[in-house]
Amino acid sequence: MAAPQADRPLASPDPGWRRPRLAPSLAEVYRTVPVSTGAWWRKALAFAGPGYLVAVGYMDPGNWATDLAGGSRFGYALLSVVLLSNLMAILLQGLAAKLGIVTGRDLAQACRDHFSRPTTLALWVLCEVAIAACDLAEVIGSAIGLNLLFGIPLPWGIAITALDVLIVLFLQHKGFRLLEALVVALIATIAGCFLFEIVISRPDLGGVAGGFLPSPSILADPDKLYIAIGILGATVMPHNLYLHSSVVQTRAYEETPAGKRMAVKYAFLDSTVALSFALFINAAILIVAAATFHRAGHTGVAEIQEAYQLLSPLLGVAGASAVFALALLASGQNSTLTGTLAGQIVMEGFLNIRIRPWLRRLITRLIAIVPAALTAIFFGESGTAKLLILSQVILSLQLSFAVFPLVWFTSDRLKMGEFVNPTWVKALAYFVAIVIAGLNAWLLAQTFRGWFG
Repeated sequence: MAAPQADRPLASPDPGWRRPRLAPSLAEVYRTVPVSTGAWWRKALAFAGPGYLVAVGYMDPGNWATDLAGGSRFGYALLSVVLLSNLMAILLQGLAAKLGIVTGRDLAQACRDHFSRPTTLALWVLCEVAIAACDLAEVIGSAIGLNLLFGIPLPWGIAITALDVLIVLFLQHKGFRLLEALVVALIATIAGCFLFEIVISRPDLGGVAGGFLPSPSILADPDKLYIAIGILGATVMPHNLYLHSSVVQTRAYEETPAGKRMAVKYAFLDSTVALSFALFINAAILIVAAATFHRAGHTGVAEIQEAYQLLSPLLGVAGASAVFALALLASGQNSTLTGTLAGQIVMEGFLNIRIRPWLRRLITRLIAIVPAALTAIFFGESGTAKLLILSQVILSLQLSFAVFPLVWFTSDRLKMGEFVNPTWVKALAYFVAIVIAGLNAWLLAQTFRGWFG
């Protein structure tokens, strides 16, 4: 990674930033949500929303594939990976929110400010690859949901998902709070569905508790490690860091040290509560898979369609499969909404290019639709399942290129002033970044060993 360009004149009122101030992220909704000055709970409600937009990415269809594979094959053993991934997410999303609030820049703009043009372009390409991988999971997940609920063939379902851009455009036009409300409603739908699934699957509570304890066997078993890295990639998503650093700026907090301090506090509360819902849903998917499939000896269930077909017969509850498919469709559509915003933020921030949201959405969706459609046509259901898990591994491999700049920027006193990361947060954040990079290197080594060993 190239060094920051320190020779540029200081053209911004914020110390530490070397390029002229860019237009705000998502300019059409920038600082449009008023912030109450009353009781603490009013402030908390005013800041509630961006965390849920971010949490959507932690429960998208890509999570389903990795959690189903992990639960059916290894029982409750990978619950510890779900928990650790979520704790990493809480830390990193908190840093992303702080960067946006304190500096007025999202992560993409911060990278563009500080890195050379070639480095900026490289980071942009890597982020676009991650967004395409995420969008691939959303396309496949939504198409599978449509297929299971309404019998629509996968290729046609994949084509239909291109039309969801109209939903996003309508909601953005009506106001950012409406978009947040829809996202929260869909999250509640998914959570309700899986609460029902957990109750009827009757998991082993002792096994669940033991599964949250880390096991060294995860690193020793290449197959278990592959799924674990997929869970990490599905949970801590690189483009969510860019998204969060931007959407927190929709709040009209006072741009004073006290106002920013309050905004950082309540933004962290918002994202922590929202990500706790994501933890519940991710853990619930894995628990249901372990309690239903692993316990019954169906250890090879990694395909969402197969899980749908087996749920009702194995659990003896007629509506179990339909509830599962409804949650999947809600998950896919929810992820679509936030994917649109992330793509817009990344392109505008890195390249300072502003194009119409519907055009940006269609470009991103077409990149995902082509491989998804070809896979569905030529390889069928088994191919789409493998593509889902691969997309999450790709996300994990891109993660370090967002995490290290984020930790670097928020740990620099010149950029953050009094809001700079304390020493313990800086050490913990770099430790998390190194762990992520190390796990990815381990995964690559295991993959190449499998290919050439």
